[in-house]
Amino acid sequence: MASQRISVRVSRGIAQRLKERSRATGARESEVVREALEKYLSKGGEQTAYDLARKAGLIGCIRGAPKDLSTNKRYFKDFGKSK
Repeated sequence: MASQRISVRVSRGIAQRLKERSRATGARESEVVREALEKYLSKGGEQTAYDLARKAGLIGCIRGAPKDLSTNKRYFKDFGKSK
């Protein structure tokens, strides 16, 4: 496998978690990082509209709205109809 070396700075906490995962799995740290990057980068095309809205901070952003706003049919009466 042809590979390219990169350098990344991480916090002490992430570095510690990486070491712990490496020890627990018996894999080298570089293998753990490669797997994590592959998983993260391949997920990009699989995000749902909900995932994107949540990431954008749109889920739960309206205060004082009914808790069942997205599921109760009475709120959908005349939804999408022109006035």
